[in-house]
Amino acid sequence: MALSEYDIKAIKGSALAEQLSYHPLNEYHPLSHEFLDDHIIMAEKDEQEAELDEWKLWFDGASNLLGNGIGVVLASPKGQYIPFSARLGFDCTNNMAEYEAYAMGITMAIEHQISKLKVFADLVLVIYQLRREWETRDAKLVPYHAYIMALSEHFDEISFHYVPRDENQMVDALATLLAMLQANQNKEMTIHVRQQTRIAHCQQVEEAEIDGKPWYHDIRKYLEEGAYSLGVTENDKRTLRRLATSFFLSGVILYKRSADSTLLRCVDDREAREIMEEVHGRAFSTHVNGHALACKILRAGYYWSKMESDCCQHVKRCMKCQMYANNIHMAPSALHNLTSPWPFSMSGLDTIGSIEPKASNGHRFILVAIDYFTKWVEAASYANVTKMMTELCEQFSITHHNSTPYRPKMNGAVEAANKNIKKIIQKMVMTYKDWHDMLPYTLHGYRISVRTSTRATPYSLVYGIEAVLPVEVEIPSLKVLVEEELDESK
Repeated sequence: MALSEYDIKAIKGSALAEQLSYHPLNEYHPLSHEFLDDHIIMAEKDEQEAELDEWKLWFDGASNLLGNGIGVVLASPKGQYIPFSARLGFDCTNNMAEYEAYAMGITMAIEHQISKLKVFADLVLVIYQLRREWETRDAKLVPYHAYIMALSEHFDEISFHYVPRDENQMVDALATLLAMLQANQNKEMTIHVRQQTRIAHCQQVEEAEIDGKPWYHDIRKYLEEGAYSLGVTENDKRTLRRLATSFFLSGVILYKRSADSTLLRCVDDREAREIMEEVHGRAFSTHVNGHALACKILRAGYYWSKMESDCCQHVKRCMKCQMYANNIHMAPSALHNLTSPWPFSMSGLDTIGSIEPKASNGHRFILVAIDYFTKWVEAASYANVTKMMTELCEQFSITHHNSTPYRPKMNGAVEAANKNIKKIIQKMVMTYKDWHDMLPYTLHGYRISVRTSTRATPYSLVYGIEAVLPVEVEIPSLKVLVEEELDESK
């Protein structure tokens, strides 16, 4: 039975069976293998072919105190976009500017001999007037409407569609640009648009060595041979001589004299990337921000020309730094004077927890102790911390003072240490149950990081010397060279 003429989309199986039982066929009819609506499939194919010949047009107009501008983008079926914009040299309303933009766009389409056109705009009034669904009553718009309707006769098919302003941003930007830009009369202006993938003031170390030579090649050549590179001007020679006074050449290694007369080893782009990766995100690393990372590398004894900008860009590319970034919801407060007269004369204790889910060893708490003078931190994980705190105070004769629960600032030093330890552990852990294994690495990373209150590392205040970073063994700093008496030429 042919039921398509009744526009039936779906039929229940029992209803179809009852229909066939009430209307049996007198003679046997063989099953037909032909589909009745085969022409519909062919129509869909024709529709796809029709879209290949259809062009698209977006237009917009802008009118403000600075002037009037129009923008048009014509798109071919193959995805080629042709933008065009113009500044109107006469006063007009925003609706007039919209009609001017469409008039320019439809003229461009006629010049390209387009037969099928789909038009998009973000102004409902103009779209419905072009569809002839709304009547054009404004005396200023009636001539535009009649002129455009006459131009529309050049097309075999033309349709008008409304789009939100968010989907019409390109022509809106073109119209606004020309409305604000003072162009010379009767002269065209070329605007070059290109994509820039890197921030201009943060040049990366990958771009520093375009010719395969390190950034300090000219300085080292001048200190070693007293010669300049070919093709340099007198001004460049004076600049090179001035820069060379801040550097020192020892063997094949170039050092930079810092403000406190410390010698910093100059590194190339490969070594710079390795140092940033090691100090920022590997073992004993705390994922500090870009400026703190640059300071940490300087304290380790390394230098390159764009260190701070490269460190900031390296931190921006770190996935864990973006995932666990600080959410600061309060203004910074002033730091208070130290209440401890000498190292380890006064300490504070606090706990972190309970931590859910618990670690693989069953621990859910972290006991944190901090020395108020050096900011040295000790921490250990426990399954139950209440009983352990009581026994600890009795064993070492510790006078226990509780701070107000509603004012954690009463014990601000420990609270700040707790926050930093939790933040570092978050960036170090691989799985949620191995945080207790990362605790020793977290403590060492905290101890070798510069504290804001003391402007020094807790490690240096306790031991009187900075800790040796793993990268200092791979790329020997001056401190390691002197200590191990290594040959600088190797």
